[in-house]
Amino acid sequence: MLVLTAAQAADDKLAHEPVALYVGDLLSVVDYFLVVSGRNDRQVHAICDAIEERVKSDGGRSPLRIEGLREGTWILMDYGDVVVHIFEEEARRYYDLEHLWLAAPRLALPEFSRINAED
Repeated sequence: MLVLTAAQAADDKLAHEPVALYVGDLLSVVDYFLVVSGRNDRQVHAICDAIEERVKSDGGRSPLRIEGLREGTWILMDYGDVVVHIFEEEARRYYDLEHLWLAAPRLALPEFSRINAED
């Protein structure tokens, strides 16, 4: 499942507060939003790169488009059925997508860091 692969890749780059929202019943064009945070623009870019690499290697898919790379405060990766939002922490608080999509059920994400730490 692409949203879980992306969440794992984000976690590998120490992304903060990953949230996967099932928006398929609310939007006809996308099934999931994955929302994560990085502490600064460098980490936001690193998370984006890691997601792109992992999804490509696991499933052979590349994003249809990526927006916000130059600014680095909010990068949007569009995979069609999954849209990944990677925010700097301040931008995430400002746009507050989780509140905006409050009606969307959350997908339970594994605690990847804990699992990796136990290996």
